[in-house]
Amino acid sequence: MLIASHTGQPLEAGLDEAGRGCLAGPVYAAAVILPPDFTPQFLNDSKQLTAKRREAVRTEICREAVAWAVAEASPDEIATINIAQASYLAMHRAVAQLAVTPTHLLVDGNRFRAHATLPHTCIIGGDGLYRNIAAASVLAKTFRDERMRELAAAYPHYGWEQNAGYPTALHRAAIREFGPTEHHRMGFQLL
Repeated sequence: MLIASHTGQPLEAGLDEAGRGCLAGPVYAAAVILPPDFTPQFLNDSKQLTAKRREAVRTEICREAVAWAVAEASPDEIATINIAQASYLAMHRAVAQLAVTPTHLLVDGNRFRAHATLPHTCIIGGDGLYRNIAAASVLAKTFRDERMRELAAAYPHYGWEQNAGYPTALHRAAIREFGPTEHHRMGFQLL
């Protein structure tokens, strides 16, 4: 059973990212403030859910959340500032887009670039412990997967509709055969 909140504050926002270990595409992040009684049946770390369950839970989150936002950092930004800083940038962008200002940020992981005005707490494995981080995990993953499917239509050789830009054997074979695209992360070891 996931925990509703770390601080007990009603406007605590959960933050998580998706796509950090990918060879291609942007890194996505989500920020989510949930009502305290929000308990969808299948809410969990997005990696623990099937694609179908993720989509169903995403619909519930988007409908029921007090506020939610999704943001990204581009492959160019990743190359310029590194993947960790790009993940924090995407998280900060998501927080800035929230329709309600949170009182506290609950961040999945062990590091975060402090927000100028909001306190934060980092929780390793938070996406499997707290509802608001799990919800952010689901939104970041589903919105990013959706974007990678769109990119796959324009770049069909790389299998992004299935691998979402992660370093699979098929993805690496396509890079070897067709070369990288402008969506590949040139600072990463592509082969």
